[in-house]
Amino acid sequence: MHLAYPAVLAALLFCTGLYGVLARRNAILVLMSVELMLNAVNLNLVAFDVWLRDTLHAGQALTLFTIAIAAAEIGIGLAIVLMVYRNRGTSDIDKLRDTAEGHEPDRSTARPEAAA
Repeated sequence: MHLAYPAVLAALLFCTGLYGVLARRNAILVLMSVELMLNAVNLNLVAFDVWLRDTLHAGQALTLFTIAIAAAEIGIGLAIVLMVYRNRGTSDIDKLRDTAEGHEPDRSTARPEAAA
């Protein structure tokens, strides 16, 4: 088996996923793009495992762990996106950036409280 075919396919999948992460604004599409990137890595792991004729099949074992971690990541990620959508009404990443910045009122322009 030629190593070039799965390696090129994995590179194309990874680049497509990277483009999806960088260009998309919907959080669910970003999660799907991350999954696409993980699948490209899995394809490389299995292809190199077959090419190297590893007797322990370490690439395939690592692929199983990667799939398990990806399943947990997508479950937790979707739960977070659904909670943010319920609270904010949108899953657009650009509109959600104010949650990470922590807007606090400026103390210098606020009126001093009257001493009672």
